[in-house]
Amino acid sequence: MSAIAPSFPVLTVSQLTQRIRAVLDVELDDCWVAGEISNLRVPGSGHFYFSLKDQRSQIAAVMFRSANQRLKFRPQDGMEVIVRGRVSIYEVRGDLQLYVDAMEPRGRGALELALEQLKQRLAAEGLFAPERKRPLPFFPQGVGIVTAAKGAAVHDLLTVLRERMPGQRVILRPVSVQGSAAAPDIVAAIEDLNTVPAVEVIIVGRGGGSREDLWAFNDERVARAIAASRVPIVSAVGHEIDITVADLVADRRAPTPTAAAAMVVPDHRQLRVDQRHAATALARALSRRLQRERDRVRALQRHVRHPRHVLASWRQRVDELAERNQRGLTAALRLAHERMRGTAERLQALSPLAVLQRGYSITRREADGAVVREAAAAPIGTAVRVTFARGWARALISESEEG
Repeated sequence: MSAIAPSFPVLTVSQLTQRIRAVLDVELDDCWVAGEISNLRVPGSGHFYFSLKDQRSQIAAVMFRSANQRLKFRPQDGMEVIVRGRVSIYEVRGDLQLYVDAMEPRGRGALELALEQLKQRLAAEGLFAPERKRPLPFFPQGVGIVTAAKGAAVHDLLTVLRERMPGQRVILRPVSVQGSAAAPDIVAAIEDLNTVPAVEVIIVGRGGGSREDLWAFNDERVARAIAASRVPIVSAVGHEIDITVADLVADRRAPTPTAAAAMVVPDHRQLRVDQRHAATALARALSRRLQRERDRVRALQRHVRHPRHVLASWRQRVDELAERNQRGLTAALRLAHERMRGTAERLQALSPLAVLQRGYSITRREADGAVVREAAAAPIGTAVRVTFARGWARALISESEEG
């Protein structure tokens, strides 16, 4: 059975998507849409691809690089936004897409969100950390000032500096403090003053104003220039209630330019007062120290004897030791003499001469002088020498008997 040709025109897919696109280009060529960002992707091209959704629906969206470069903040997943754009068809796949030309955070301004994001990023890098803050010099050789050449801020700074320290060297680097050119001008000024060897501290500031007026001091370039400075920087921007990124990065924050000038140089009048107080305190301390040393010397004198008395005492001590040594030596000699006499008596008792005194004699052979202790040692005919207590006699053995 052959197919029956339809009575209505048949469209190709390309024709259908073109017609849909034509309708959308007329009906939704410029619309505002509120929703939540999800699945945000940023490829190497720099375009933003994401979905915009609410509780019931979602639509694919794209924001080309030429448009997203104008954003003051960085979109993130989960962020509620209001976008302006057009709805059309991506003909290659037939996908319905929202082409975004502008975007604003929902419920808060883009500048406020951008500032909050910048603060979070710089804090994560450690630029706000207290440990990186440097102390200010007490007597700076030179003070650099970055502010507008005219206005209340520069007048207050110079007036206070001259009042507190007449003759203080001050180097003013005039800049724009608001507008699109202000941020790069402030960065250049900080870099210029860092090349002056005499500058040991820099004040960066301006008078009060609206948030938009102060926005140059919330610029990331200014924050990084302050962090990179070789000398400490005091931030004096606006009034006490205004806290800028420059205040958070600077080594010290002053609520006003007047307070900043008072921070960087001492008051010569107060220095004179402090000098007089210090001199008085030093004199009193020296006087107390001198009195303590005098008392100490007096105390030592009570324990120190005259050299003559010490010498006499030592002389007496020497005499006592000499007498003690003499007595000891005499006693030792006496004891030794007694011991020697006793030993001599014992030796005398054991001496052969003592035996002879009791009537005994010693007989030796004439031939070899050997003592004859038994009859066998001197047979008949042996010549012997007989020693008595007094004298000796020669004899010839004529008869013997062995016992």
